[in-house]
Amino acid sequence: MTETSFQTLTLNIAGQTAEITINRPEKLNALSGQVLEDLRQAVSQIRENANLRAAIITGSGEKAFVAGADIAELSRLSGHEEGTAFAGNGQDVFNLIESSPRPFIAAVNGFALGGGCELALACHIRVCSENARFGQPEVNLGIIPGYGGTQRLTRVVGRSYAADLILTGRMIGAQEALAQGLVSRVLPPAELMAAAREIATAIAGKAPLAITSAIEAITMGIEEPIESGLDREAQLFGRLVTTSDFREGTGAFLEKRQAKFAGE
Repeated sequence: MTETSFQTLTLNIAGQTAEITINRPEKLNALSGQVLEDLRQAVSQIRENANLRAAIITGSGEKAFVAGADIAELSRLSGHEEGTAFAGNGQDVFNLIESSPRPFIAAVNGFALGGGCELALACHIRVCSENARFGQPEVNLGIIPGYGGTQRLTRVVGRSYAADLILTGRMIGAQEALAQGLVSRVLPPAELMAAAREIATAIAGKAPLAITSAIEAITMGIEEPIESGLDREAQLFGRLVTTSDFREGTGAFLEKRQAKFAGE
């Protein structure tokens, strides 16, 4: 295992998987400008590392994944251009996660509020502990979600439920999040990271080009009419049929052996 320490987080790489742990427990892992910059660098390293197949993002401590933006920094904003740039910076970092060819798994271990909920939404898979709490409470501060929450939350849970959460600013628990499709699994706190690592390891064992293509089909398809999405799916499928991994995968199945994918 190799560990890289940033000012506000750590990046651990073990084999074909990586883990980012945001480490500001005294601030409930709030997203300061430094956290966003560290996150940008860590995510970029993961994207550029051809050996990696999946990544996990979580928060340190037992209370919070990310409790939101750093309110002290937020309160100093003034002027339209400054506010727009502030939101755009967070959006850029989260777009790096969502557009990554390697899937990111959010292991939500407590509060995921405001920017924390938006960070989880940018990940491709979300699992959480039983004590997790989600919400977009920005209206309580006189603003709206600025790191993608109005867009990604609506796409994940639908217009009415997203409006309910965003306009009331209320928090929801893990089971309600599961029922609404905001997360795919709820686990006891002690089992959360093991489950996230199990998912990452399972993904790492699949054909890399197929994983990348599936992410593209899912992420891009939701933005376009179904006819365009189906065409994209067919084109990606056709491209994968030409790969060595396809021949290896089908051959291994027919020969009743474990496939060995090379990403080619």
